Amino acid sequence: MTFNLEVILMTWIVIGILLLFGFLAVKKRGVIPNPMQVVGELFVKNLYDLADDALEEELGKKYGPMICALFLFLWMSNMLGVLPPLGFIPEFSEPTKDLNTPLGLGLMGFFIAHAAGIKEKGIKDYLKVYIEPFAFMLPLNLIGELAKVVSISFRLFGNIMGGSIIILVVSHLTYSILLPPALFGFFGIFVGTIQAFVFTMLTTVYISVQVK
Repeated sequence: MTFNLEVILMTWIVIGILLLFGFLAVKKRGVIPNPMQVVGELFVKNLYDLADDALEEELGKKYGPMICALFLFLWMSNMLGVLPPLGFIPEFSEPTKDLNTPLGLGLMGFFIAHAAGIKEKGIKDYLKVYIEPFAFMLPLNLIGELAKVVSISFRLFGNIMGGSIIILVVSHLTYSILLPPALFGFFGIFVGTIQAFVFTMLTTVYISVQVK
């Protein structure tokens, strides 16, 4: 077992930024919100609405905090590569560029979804789904469930890693003199935001499928 210290460091930087953002957003809450509170409420409201639509109101409130945390963590992780270097950090790197991060989050969503399914349906009805419509479908149904983890993890990893490789190649081809801002912005901001939303949406849908 090996530990990628760069990924660990970048992950803790993301956690630190999110904790600071949360602290500033709730520090001086008021009827007339400050800018940080506005941004925080925008994220929370829209993500809670997403949870309510997929899981209905009761379960939406229950899993809403996890969905908010998952999206914000993924989004900030993807945005980390856009940040300019600091004196003690020569270069920021996206934690999601390492397969361990999206795979770990995919496994987390997998276990949460199945635990929620057992809790809501009961063990008998939960297991019954895997032998429908016929008992011999059990292996295929199990493979299908495991494939969801692989699919959701590699989609995020592939898009973030692919974007980084393209930016690196273009940078070398132009001898680092000219890096097209549109290309950097597209892969760093647009694709990063879309992939964070897709990963969060798919995790929410997986939970919804298990509890209904």
